[in-house]
Amino acid sequence: MISPRVTGGGRRQTQLTRARILEAARQQLGHDPDSSLSDIAEAAGVARRTVYDHFAGRPALVEGLVTDAAEALRRALAAATFHDPDTATTMARFVLALWPVGDRYRMLLRLAPQDLGAERMDEVLAPARDMAASIIEQGQRQGVFRASVPPGPLSRALEGHLLALLECVNAGTWRDDGTRAATAALIAVGADVDLAVAQVRRLGRPEPVGA
Repeated sequence: MISPRVTGGGRRQTQLTRARILEAARQQLGHDPDSSLSDIAEAAGVARRTVYDHFAGRPALVEGLVTDAAEALRRALAAATFHDPDTATTMARFVLALWPVGDRYRMLLRLAPQDLGAERMDEVLAPARDMAASIIEQGQRQGVFRASVPPGPLSRALEGHLLALLECVNAGTWRDDGTRAATAALIAVGADVDLAVAQVRRLGRPEPVGA
């Protein structure tokens, strides 16, 4: 009989190998969305068979990345503070907290709809979309966000706006640490331009001149 200690060590090694394959896949597919499982295995330093031991095929591997992205998104939403009395500050913090997650997993914008269907990504993004709608609703009540579009549809529009910016990063036509995205998000939901810039600066992330 295998001792629990050995079993636990084997489980830990299995988890580490899985994480290693997923990280290699994230980087490899980010460089080349058409990378094969053999390419990913080579990048991870494992045999192709080892990849198949963990993932039945490309869709399963992409689903693994999506699951990791969903967990990272959940942690970012849980860790950030979104209850500032100043709704503009709340929205800026929201975007600044989520941008690194989006940037890390932006290759999924192309891969997930192709391999898993658009519904899966919609499901992953739902918690962030709902929180954005809540922030927008509060900002509209306060008169901070002057927009005639209701919170739900405006949250959808904001999501599309931010995803489009991430696609520009994918295409190599734009770079950002979240600062410009946060400022643009505030303006998109109806905040005054000067207020948007001031709130991002207040959080210690000055908007680049000429952005």
